[in-house]
Amino acid sequence: MAHANLMNNYFNPNSVYTEEDFRHRFRMRRHVFERLLRDVQQVNPYFRQKRDRAGLPGFSPHQKATVALRMMAYGSSADSIDETHGMSESTCLNTLEEFCNTIVQVYKDEYLREPNQEDLNRLFHKAEDRGFPGMIGSLDCMHWDWKNFPTGWQ
Repeated sequence: MAHANLMNNYFNPNSVYTEEDFRHRFRMRRHVFERLLRDVQQVNPYFRQKRDRAGLPGFSPHQKATVALRMMAYGSSADSIDETHGMSESTCLNTLEEFCNTIVQVYKDEYLREPNQEDLNRLFHKAEDRGFPGMIGSLDCMHWDWKNFPTGWQ
């Protein structure tokens, strides 16, 4: 039932929620979610739907990816996810670990690497255009003066 609700709410052609709702709730566009799901399914059999010992379908790939992404996007604990998605706390934690390991395996060479000089130049130019020159290495913005900084935090 949790799978059917998830599909009806977000993934079916006439889903309850719009593309904008999806982006707000999942913190990404639907096509990005679908790409992630397709990529992790190809690499890790954990994200393919299987049958349990009773012959009933287990959790769907969409459910597993949704649980992992919601836990990361919202900082949700596994025991809060189990109520809304019908997945036990231990299964939520296993799913999150499998998802993270698979994402690193699939995307580390393309996205999870140190920036090269070309990347740095592009990022410097983009930051400078937005009024933040020299932001590489200063992403926490701690070098800025904050006029109204609460004195209790000093």
